Amino acid sequence: MNIPSNYKGLPDGGDSNDTFVLLKAALDSSVSGIIVTDNKQPDNPIIYCNKSFQHITGYRYEEIIGHNCRFLQGDDREQPERLQLKEAIMKGEHINLEIRNYTKSGELFWNELYVSPIKNANGEVTHFIGVQHDVSRRKKAEEELRHERDMIERKVKERTKELKMSQEYLDSIVQTVRESLIVIEPDLKVQTVNEHFLRTFKVSRVETIDQELYKLGNGQWNIPRLKEMLEDILPTNNPVLDFEVEHNFPHIGKKLMLVNAYRVELEGQYKDRILLAIEDITERRAIEQRKDDFLSVASHELKTPLTTVKAYVQVMERMMHPESTPQFKSVVSKAGSELLRLNKLISELLDVSRLQSGRADINREPFDLNAVVKDVAEGLQTATTTHQIKIEGHIDQPYNGDESQLRQVVSNLISNAIKYSPDATSVEIFLSQVSTFIKVSVTDHGLGISLNDKKKIFERFYRASNIQKHFPGMGIGLYVCEQIIKHHGGDLWVDTEEGKGSTFSFTLPLKNEGDN
Repeated sequence: MNIPSNYKGLPDGGDSNDTFVLLKAALDSSVSGIIVTDNKQPDNPIIYCNKSFQHITGYRYEEIIGHNCRFLQGDDREQPERLQLKEAIMKGEHINLEIRNYTKSGELFWNELYVSPIKNANGEVTHFIGVQHDVSRRKKAEEELRHERDMIERKVKERTKELKMSQEYLDSIVQTVRESLIVIEPDLKVQTVNEHFLRTFKVSRVETIDQELYKLGNGQWNIPRLKEMLEDILPTNNPVLDFEVEHNFPHIGKKLMLVNAYRVELEGQYKDRILLAIEDITERRAIEQRKDDFLSVASHELKTPLTTVKAYVQVMERMMHPESTPQFKSVVSKAGSELLRLNKLISELLDVSRLQSGRADINREPFDLNAVVKDVAEGLQTATTTHQIKIEGHIDQPYNGDESQLRQVVSNLISNAIKYSPDATSVEIFLSQVSTFIKVSVTDHGLGISLNDKKKIFERFYRASNIQKHFPGMGIGLYVCEQIIKHHGGDLWVDTEEGKGSTFSFTLPLKNEGDN
């Protein structure tokens, strides 16, 4: 048996290295999804997953390691099986159950899950092994049988077929959608287009229908990126979503298009058709670029006068007469504080500008992340009298990355934890190594984030609804943090419950791409 070349190993191997390697190869060859979690660490993070687990869930290896396996339930939090699983893990017991899980793309699958504890010589549970099987087909069959599958399916198929075979019905949909739509046959000849397509690309229906797509307009649709999507990507990935195509058309100029492609898998006359939905995002992207350019220019232009004003305020503070009134001293002090806040906001805008323009280079050098976290925490601790910042765990080896950027991430996460938990008294930081990744988690006991806000919390300029009412800010910090972690090849996420606090965690690969 050949051992996979990307073998990364598991912690706490067996007595024989050969046996351990063969065991790892066997796990990776299994058709069952297999994970190992570390019960010694907070929140029982995943430290190993095999290839079948990645295939079943749709997540990449680096998106799995360090997470608690509850992320597979997504927003489906009310399942009684979740409580059964939690209780079994708390008691260190074996459990076998079926639970609803969701892939990375949001598709539901039924998971037949076997969880077993691993104990050390002292009888303590150190790890859990989870084995999963996708039993969605079996569950579907059971449900269909319970609802008199045969009779209902026959009626649904008959009615669906009548609708799908109605050319008038299909045409009405195609013509009313305010996007350019093309229906093409398997040989890539155009079957039909809507009026929006004709108006946008300034062609006639006669010039389009029954013509090969690549030959439309004297070959102006013979676009390499479009051919790549139709001939290489679409046959293996159905559908193709938000595929960007940029092309200079002879009659309408340069256009940036967002293309969605679907295989219309019908029976009869319309079998194997391909539906292309084309959105012209040229102007929208130009507006976004102008906005980014404005932010960049405005941030740089504001930096110079801000520095000058800051210097004047510092001069005022040094030259202030000892017998100046308390009111005057307070005004000067507040002016200095507000200038510091403004300087921070402008710095964040500059960070966004650099990230958007691709100028945020990573200067990788080995450094001690433990020391960085401790230094940042101590600095913030001196500035707060309301919260106790606690650090647990340790990372056993240096990390090769941009110390300045990662210091900014740690500082932002801890500052947010203090800021958004005004009624709490502590913030906890945990450092650990999980498999070939390092993990840093920052936990607060504050406001928490709603499920709706959680989906958008890392978007640029987005602020959660319960936060923007009570706390000032621009919604930039978390976006910058996510981009920095992403550029380092890691992952940043949040586990949260509204009213009960949040835990922001990030993982970073110990081995960078391209390393030997």
